[in-house]
Amino acid sequence: MIAAPIPPAPLAPDALPKARKFLIFGIMAFGQFMALLDIQIVAASLNDVQAGLSAGPDEISWVQTGYLMAELVMIPFSAFLAQALSTRWLFALSAGLFTLSSALCGMAWDMNSMVAFRIVQGFVGGAMVPTVFATGFTLFTGKERAMIPAILGMVSVLAPTLGPTVGGWLTSIANWRWIFYVNIVPGIAVTVLSLAVIRVDAPNLALLKRIDYAHLIAMAVFLGGMEYVLEEGPRHDWFGDADIATAAWLSLVAFALFLERSLRSRGPIVKLSPFRKPTFAFACLFNLVIGFGIYAATYLLPVFLGRVRGYDSLQIGLTVFVTGIAQLCSTLVAAKLSQRVDMRAMIAVGLVLFATSLWATSQLTPEWGFGAFLLPQLLRGFSIMLCIVPSVTMALGGFAGAELRYASGLFNLMRNLGGAIGIAVVNTWIGDLTRLHFERLGEALGEPGRVVNRYAVELTRWILRSTPDAAHAQLMMQGELARVAMREALTLAFDDSFRLMAWMFLAALVLVPLCRPPAQAAATPADAH
Repeated sequence: MIAAPIPPAPLAPDALPKARKFLIFGIMAFGQFMALLDIQIVAASLNDVQAGLSAGPDEISWVQTGYLMAELVMIPFSAFLAQALSTRWLFALSAGLFTLSSALCGMAWDMNSMVAFRIVQGFVGGAMVPTVFATGFTLFTGKERAMIPAILGMVSVLAPTLGPTVGGWLTSIANWRWIFYVNIVPGIAVTVLSLAVIRVDAPNLALLKRIDYAHLIAMAVFLGGMEYVLEEGPRHDWFGDADIATAAWLSLVAFALFLERSLRSRGPIVKLSPFRKPTFAFACLFNLVIGFGIYAATYLLPVFLGRVRGYDSLQIGLTVFVTGIAQLCSTLVAAKLSQRVDMRAMIAVGLVLFATSLWATSQLTPEWGFGAFLLPQLLRGFSIMLCIVPSVTMALGGFAGAELRYASGLFNLMRNLGGAIGIAVVNTWIGDLTRLHFERLGEALGEPGRVVNRYAVELTRWILRSTPDAAHAQLMMQGELARVAMREALTLAFDDSFRLMAWMFLAALVLVPLCRPPAQAAATPADAH
């Protein structure tokens, strides 16, 4: 009689050798870096991609929008997939498919194929981001765990910051297709190493038979529709555009169905139970604000340098690079402080310093360049780690097992959601405030006795030296004045936008006293399926 097979012993990731833990974490952190880098790597090269694919100006925005929509859907879905497939197989599949889709993006032959491959790339890459957070908190405890939010927080903000620099550099020395081909070799390495090394939990394939497809579709329509509205709204007059209004209504209806399925489904795709803990809810609010500030500031500076200063992609990358240096330097500081001081005090200091950096940036003029941006950027890079490290610890420190995965997915979703909202809001601010300031400058230009009137006369005389046509000289003078006025109006709009963000970070201080550091959850050897 053949004896029944003995079931394998449950995996105990916390009992692994320290070197193995760091190897697993290092592989996964690098995969996360690749996925986050690709959010912004095309930002500095969109014009080259547009020219290479003969795309229109409205079409090219979908290279970014498609990626972000798909990533936003996968981030909360990854917790369910990690339980069903195991961390090993989910991460390996995510890295492998991300690598394949990157290669396909590089080989895209028209705009439709590019957008399709970018959607796939964003969807499969989105699984790597929350999975590494949950795994890091599962593998480590004590002082070692304190380094996890610092390292992953640094990766979360450094990768999008470096994206335009890396993309601009690759495009300048090769061509735009290499911003995708650059992922192939490291992506293959991450895939192979993930299969060989990661052993932290066991799969539960039975979960795949209980997928609530209505819940999944509702989540996809809700998050994808919201991302579409936020991305396209500033360019198309928001709800004045029929497509945006339709997407907003679909997203709202899908959100209602998503909530209903989250609360009543027997096999929900996303569990909202972590929000029962007030500390987690407040940490998510902080992450929303932090995401708003990080992505909006990272977006605004390259736009200013390109539109006002006339910098090319490489010059922009070199100017904003110093923020990443400050983040690297502050990682160890933030990790050590998180073990010695109240995390609420850390967040309060971080919010104040971040607001100070934004306020300093709100004094910019059309002549600002690397030197003028240096100190505000260094302060912003240093302060953001003081916000991220304690917020991650407060959000995830009180969970274990499967609930930790759901908490990680929701927490990371809030950061990306904050970023999407931030970019949409500041785009709207820039457009509206530029028009307002241009109108005011136009009124001022028409007042008699102004210095600008004497400048206009002198400019006309100077133009007349090269052309005898007085009417043509008058038109050239008016064109030059309009250009200068628009540059000044645009600069004032950037000033106002940075100032508004500074006030928003100061307003977030009211949430700090309401937070309580979480009690550490007991580590579990394996998820309870």
